[in-house]
Amino acid sequence: MSTLEEAKNLARRLHAYGGGPEVVRKAAARELARRPPDEAVQLVHALQLLAREGWEPATCVLGAAMAALGQETESLPAPEVLEQSAGAQALPEVTVLFTRAPARQELDPRAAAKADARLFSMPLGHLKQQARLTRDPDELARLATASNAAVVRNALINPRLTEALVVRMAARRPARPEPLVEIWKSSRWSTRHAVRRALVFNPYLPPEVGAKIVPLLNASDLEELVADNSLHAALREQARLLLAHARAGGAR
Repeated sequence: MSTLEEAKNLARRLHAYGGGPEVVRKAAARELARRPPDEAVQLVHALQLLAREGWEPATCVLGAAMAALGQETESLPAPEVLEQSAGAQALPEVTVLFTRAPARQELDPRAAAKADARLFSMPLGHLKQQARLTRDPDELARLATASNAAVVRNALINPRLTEALVVRMAARRPARPEPLVEIWKSSRWSTRHAVRRALVFNPYLPPEVGAKIVPLLNASDLEELVADNSLHAALREQARLLLAHARAGGAR
């Protein structure tokens, strides 16, 4: 069976799963983990090709595969091993998924802590509880500006949180990387295009996370990303690679 056919079968299986994004992410990790690294990266590459060509099962599950590479690392071969395997097979669209570099811009953690101290006088435990339970939209919006990842993590599960506010959280700058990563890890919010877009266009997002979002963007987003010099060069190059494939008409 060709890698492309195997990728189609994998996409169909994952697409048939119920239980939400977290279940599919873990299933994707299991599927990749049971294969040798060279086969795993070939499957990831084929899934990207199928999704870029608009094949629905692949477009629906590619996000889970990307999330698995970043959030299920204990189940998978080491990122360095997968990166090396992708490089050896000349699969740059996969190699770039394992980019490791500082964000293009960084907020000093001491400055972030001081900003939080000016905004919030309550103990951390109380802030986390309020972020999770408050029904006051103004208070929730204020708590959503925290740089503390635990506060943001709790805000993300508040049932009164709206997509519009999450987009503002994802686009906020200056920002510490930890709250942005929490948004990416949220199965409730990270599947939404507006949230993904806000994250990847934020120069404070670590590129190792951004690289796993770029394949999920549409062509218009990719073109905008290529032209945005405020973003990490690796992400812009990744967008160029994906656009070049699309313009070439895909590879079957």
